[in-house]
Amino acid sequence: MAAGAYHPGDEGRPDAVLTVRELSVQIAGETGVQEAVKALSLTIARGQTFALVGESGCGKSMTALALLRLLPEAARIGAGRVWLDDTELNSLPERGMRAVRGGQAGIIFQEPSTSLNPVMTVGQQLSETLRVHTSYRGKAQEARAAWWLERVGIPQARQRLKDYPHQFSGGQKQRIMIAIALAAEPRLLIADEPTTALDVTVQAQILDLLADIQRDMGLALLLITHDLAVVKNVADQVALMRAGEIVETSAAAQFFDNPRHPYARELLSAIPGLAKRGRRLSGGSHRARNEGQAGAAPGGEPAPLEGTAAGKQARAAGAVLLEVRNLSVEYAGKRRWFGQGRAGLHVVRDVGFTLRPRETLALLGESGCGKTTTAKALLRLLEKQAIVRGQALMEGVDLIKARGAGLKRLRRHIQIVFQDPYASLDPRMLVGEILEEGVAALHPERSRTQRQNLIRGLLDRVGLPRDTAARYPHEFSGGQRQRIAIARALAVEPRVLVCDEPTSALDVSVQAQILDLLRELQAEFGIAYLFITHNFGVVEYLADRIAVMHEGRIVESGPAQTVLAQPADAQTRRLLQAVPRL
Repeated sequence: MAAGAYHPGDEGRPDAVLTVRELSVQIAGETGVQEAVKALSLTIARGQTFALVGESGCGKSMTALALLRLLPEAARIGAGRVWLDDTELNSLPERGMRAVRGGQAGIIFQEPSTSLNPVMTVGQQLSETLRVHTSYRGKAQEARAAWWLERVGIPQARQRLKDYPHQFSGGQKQRIMIAIALAAEPRLLIADEPTTALDVTVQAQILDLLADIQRDMGLALLLITHDLAVVKNVADQVALMRAGEIVETSAAAQFFDNPRHPYARELLSAIPGLAKRGRRLSGGSHRARNEGQAGAAPGGEPAPLEGTAAGKQARAAGAVLLEVRNLSVEYAGKRRWFGQGRAGLHVVRDVGFTLRPRETLALLGESGCGKTTTAKALLRLLEKQAIVRGQALMEGVDLIKARGAGLKRLRRHIQIVFQDPYASLDPRMLVGEILEEGVAALHPERSRTQRQNLIRGLLDRVGLPRDTAARYPHEFSGGQRQRIAIARALAVEPRVLVCDEPTSALDVSVQAQILDLLRELQAEFGIAYLFITHNFGVVEYLADRIAVMHEGRIVESGPAQTVLAQPADAQTRRLLQAVPRL
């Protein structure tokens, strides 16, 4: 048990809202019963923010589900006791737990899009909680639902009660989830990664909102996250989990100023930032750090990649690889039965930038500003959805206007790594088939033997096991799947690699491994990166130049250190002010 996590008698503390003692969760699988949470103990007081941190798979979310007895079928509580005030939850019948969930303890899940019912209005979903757990009825219930929407910052709250979840932005959906979780005014709120997928300004708004409501209601808040910068800014107590166990618990200030456990020090050292620029974030090479034994070529050196000598020579000259001029993207308006069609939606307006070999340009901005649309337009992924204008010159040929063989040739030189590798890798294809598909399409002159040799070299280069090619994507962790996505993009030897939030869903240490890998590959092969992210630590660590987008336009661009230290545009300053800092 971690020192300070729990002391005998804590369940009797007058200010204790949640007390957990020796909680264990077991999961039945093909290889037998595994212990996902091991003898976990903690206490959260009224008005306190208790942060439970650790990497994916360490047991954080399983702990949250166990507290409210929402475990999946294969899991069960093996031992332990949980008190909410004076009520011991594990001894309650299911009927009693239904009164606790939503009434005395609320929970906010990471992804509001999958937590909100798409066929019910937000007013119906708010009213459901009020009807089950409060005495509000009729018009009073509707007025209370509108009050909560207004309280969490949804404009025109009463009118928007009739809207469905898909009619709200990501940040607004998270606010609605908070309103539903708090509608019955519970004593405990469990927030499971509530800001992971949000940009920095929306994240700051959500955290400020939670802090305001916590002060008003005296909530005990259990915050589950892997974002240590957020933890430092909002938490009173921190508990670090590893492999189902709490390995360190302390006051937040002590945890960050003087972490006791080696694992805590390892995580803190893996966080990217300006001070660590040019240094490795992960200990040792990415091969040694990889989750699973990665096979190296004989002699411990990576297997060589074919056809890269000419690429290296061409990239060494330092000429502009990609020049984007006046790029605009417009989604066509819907046709009406009578009269003219609705005006189109301009998502990107007159965007321009250049990319040179071994250069990283970070494209920043709030969600919906046009960053990903810009990337998709360059990759010609919006052909049937939008009207794309402007120029994107590569080797003097316009990517936007290229057709047939010319476009096919250019596709060899620009590739993309998406945010969610699981969604972008075909689950029905073996990894080897996924990697070979692009090479076969864009380099038809290569024989099957040459393609397979290239794939073996790529897998080794990105630090994956030798048997990766014969396995399916679902057999790998999130970090390993992102390595596969990077290998697929590299298979056709691109000169420009677009990275669209490639690390936002990854843990600190896995993110460090991916960033180290990207730096090594860029230095070795002279690749230029267009790096789309809302993680300013990653920007400080990786970017040479920064371009800030707002409402479809680039409002500021320049060398990274200049933009970060002396932002000229108000939107840039707003973004920087919202960034949580360690």
